[in-house]
Amino acid sequence: MCGLAAIFAYSPDAPGVDPDELVAIRDRMTARGPDGAGEWISPDGRVGLAHRRLSIIDLSEAGAQPMWNSQRTLCITFNGEIYNYQALRTSLSALGYSFHSGSDTEVLLHLYAQKGADMVHDLRGMFAFAIWDATRRSLFCARDPFGIKPLYYADDGRTIRVASQVKALLQSRHIDTAPEPAGHVGFFLWGSIPDPFTLYRGIRALPAGHTLTISQLSTLNHQPKSFCSIPELLGSTRASRVPSGASPDDSDLNLHPSTLNAQELLRDSLRDSVRHHLIADVPVGIFLSAGLDSSTLTALVSEIHPHVRTVTLGFEEY
Repeated sequence: MCGLAAIFAYSPDAPGVDPDELVAIRDRMTARGPDGAGEWISPDGRVGLAHRRLSIIDLSEAGAQPMWNSQRTLCITFNGEIYNYQALRTSLSALGYSFHSGSDTEVLLHLYAQKGADMVHDLRGMFAFAIWDATRRSLFCARDPFGIKPLYYADDGRTIRVASQVKALLQSRHIDTAPEPAGHVGFFLWGSIPDPFTLYRGIRALPAGHTLTISQLSTLNHQPKSFCSIPELLGSTRASRVPSGASPDDSDLNLHPSTLNAQELLRDSLRDSVRHHLIADVPVGIFLSAGLDSSTLTALVSEIHPHVRTVTLGFEEY
């Protein structure tokens, strides 16, 4: 878990980036990234990126952010982990890209250089990031398909501010903090706030599986763009997974041969996912919540690593 922040004054009549504002937004997220902090503001003062770091992969200063590519045409601030970064790194190296760190962050930079916005289709992981493209004079933001990593933004038509937390953006004095009715209604109905709303009119969440590009060269069409929808994917595959003549609620479904294959597929998929989640340069543990999910994950991890580090909570009242 890290904290990212960005301010981009894309309109010619917008005031430049205030360094104190950028740092205030960043440091409101210190709890997300206690291992380090960094910031960068362009010489013309039109864009600034900042980062609070929790070191997981490449603990050295080479993995610090904001991070530039060697040509200094791309700069990134990133929260998350790319589980297939090693395979992507191998492919990019074969294309001639050079790496100066062991981080997955640098992989994102080179992948964007190679594919632009289409890079998101190659990523496996949980992520939220903002990439400053100095050549295109644009800020490219993306959030993973499951929405595991948060990304919020406030765009007043002249300047956009981006951060990992709503409370961080509230450090700015230039955001409309009037109540957002849709956010409040969603909270009282469902106990959570539905994307893209927040409790504030001037702050929006970038929906899961979406990108957002803000360009200084063209201030039109600054709207989130979907690249992956988990509900649509589940809806399109649900019917094909049900055996012929059976309903999804059929009590005998688990006896059907095709369902046995589906169970094997599920187990293999979970084991593969667990294996990718264990990639880290720091110890990895599991939180045992006394439920089936954490117990299942612990069992799968124990098949790969014989000594599993776990933690749970106890209460004197029980």
